[in-house]
Parts: sequence; C-alpha cells; structure tokens
Amino acid sequence: METRPFGNTGRNPSILGFGMMRLKRNEDNTIDEQWSIQTLRNAIDNGLTYVDTAYAYGDSERVTGLCLQDGYREKVTLATKMPVSMLKCEEDFERILDEELERLQTDHIDVYLLHALSRDRWENFVVKYNVLEHCERAKAAGKIRHIGFSFHDSYDAFVEILNAYDKWEFCQIQLNYLDVNYQAGIAGLKLAHERGLAVVIMEPLRGGNIVNVPAEVAELLPSNPVESALDFLWNMPEVNVVLSGMSTTEQVEQNMAYAKRAHAGMLTDEQVRNMILAGDKMRAKFGVPCTACDYCNVCPQEIAIPKIFAIVNQSQLDGDGVKARKAYQALGDKDASHCVRCGLCVEQCPQHIAIFEELAKIAKRFG
Repeated sequence: METRPFGNTGRNPSILGFGMMRLKRNEDNTIDEQWSIQTLRNAIDNGLTYVDTAYAYGDSERVTGLCLQDGYREKVTLATKMPVSMLKCEEDFERILDEELERLQTDHIDVYLLHALSRDRWENFVVKYNVLEHCERAKAAGKIRHIGFSFHDSYDAFVEILNAYDKWEFCQIQLNYLDVNYQAGIAGLKLAHERGLAVVIMEPLRGGNIVNVPAEVAELLPSNPVESALDFLWNMPEVNVVLSGMSTTEQVEQNMAYAKRAHAGMLTDEQVRNMILAGDKMRAKFGVPCTACDYCNVCPQEIAIPKIFAIVNQSQLDGDGVKARKAYQALGDKDASHCVRCGLCVEQCPQHIAIFEELAKIAKRFG
C-alpha cells in the first residue's frame, strides 16, 4: 500500500494504521491475544507498518507488545501515549513511560503522543508538570524518538497548542466527512501540514456511526460507506496515516484491500462535495456526537453510556424507534435513569458531551 513521508521525521509509514483500542474480545471481555497476534502480524506481513496504542487502553499495550515479538517490532512505527490527565506530579511521567516500555517489551517508542490534549489539559497538566521538558529528556535518552500529541477541543485551542511548542513533529486529530469543521477539522489538518508536522487521523468512521447509513446518504457516496469514509481521508495529501480500530478479521481484510488501492487525489471535486453534503445529512440525524471511545467507562453506577448513545443515534436512523426501545430496556440497571451526576464521565469525555443532560433526556424519553 502507499506510504507517505511522516512530516520531517524521515519515516514513511503505511497510510493505514492499526488502532489497538478496539481489539477482538473474549466472552469475559479480555482481549483475544491469539487473534490479535495472528491478525496484526498478518497485516504487517502484507504492508501495514503503523501501530497505535495507549496507556489508557486497558490491556492494549501489553498485548501490542506480545504481537510485536519475533522480529515484528522492527517492522513498524510504534505509537503510544502519555496519559497527561493521570499525572499527579512530575515524577509520574518517568514512572508511566518506563511502565509503557515494559508493557510493550521494547527499549524505545517511535512516536510518542501527549494523549487527548485540550486547552484545560494543556494548562493543568502539560504546563504544570513540565511535561515537554520530560519528553525532551526521554528523547535525548533514546526512550522516545518523536514528540507529538493527540487532540480533542476547538480549532482555536488546537492553534494555541500548536503555537505553544516549536518542536512538535506530528499530531493526531479526529477527522471524517462529518467532522470537517469540528474540533481541529480540515483547517487544522492543513495548518499542521504547512508547519511540517505529520498528521495521523483517528475516528475515520466516527466510532462506527457511519458504517451503516440511510439511502439518502449512501447515494451521495462514491462506493460503500466504509471505503468511502476512508477514501475521503486518503484523498487528501496532507493526511499521513488513517487509524482504524479493527476488531474482526473481515474488517482488517477489507480495510487492507481499500488501502492498497487508495492514493492522494483519487476522488473528483464533485465526489468530495457530495461526501461533505452526505456528512451534513448524516450529522443532522445524530442526537449525540459519541464515538464509542469508552473513555467514560469510569462510571461508579456502571451505566452503559456509549451503548445508550449508540441506541439513541441508531433510533434516529431506524425511524420508528421500536428496536431502540427494546435495546434500551434490555440494559436493565445500566440504563440512563441510574446516573447520579458524579461528573467522572464528563471529565474523561474527549468529545465534551454534556453527558448529564443527555442521559436525563434519554431517561425521560425511554422511561
């Protein structure tokens, strides 16, 4: 598949990256290690060279480390992330980084991200705990190779963070044909590219929300919904890597096939305009901009927040809402009515969703 220069780093990873957050799960909700090892190695053997994980993805780093044994570590650009919001003191940086290296069974991380930056996290964690100074020390020590960040906030906040440090080498932003003007958006993509940064894209399928689309949206797409969404991003030369959180063998095989026939400039101007129009139509049907990242899985009441939002969004696509009501009732004591407004989920949500208010509306609707 096509590779593209990764900013000014000298790296040239594949345009498709394997996102290790949504790996296949066993019945007990543990990661299926055998499937993960076999699937990731097969993808690498067939040209995929970018692997993305994070400290905050549960057991993902450890499993990624297992996958990259037997010579596979040297074949990929490995990305993981410092969970800045978990820092309680400066010493935590070194402790967490060393733990990540141990989990990943490697002596260095190729591209290291400050995870899910926003204006608040920048001030309250990155600046407060001198995180960038620690990054530079870790780079000098050979523990990390390149410094970047992932981002969830407004475009203005993106520009502020970009301007605040002149040694950024790459960034990771949420982008798809619905979110062209959301968060960093296409404007942020182009700005980062102009400054010489590599740009990695997350949520190309909006957490699966644009895998199944209504007919009025599908007719505006150049191919099937998944391939169209990925091609929309690969069409732009400013995009270096598109991450996909794949959890089935079929998803991996399909995405690999799409990537192998993708290239910059593959879509016509009319096709791009139609896709943005499709995004407008699709966005109007979603009640909650949830991407099912599961960061809100800190609820002491164990409320199934992403599942509830998925049910609501799907109900607006299905029309009558009968399936949605049945699915919601099946949640039992994990439904929206059990929210105690503790605030833990809101603090973790990268989409800045007003979760309290949304759950209250949903509880009232289905109660």
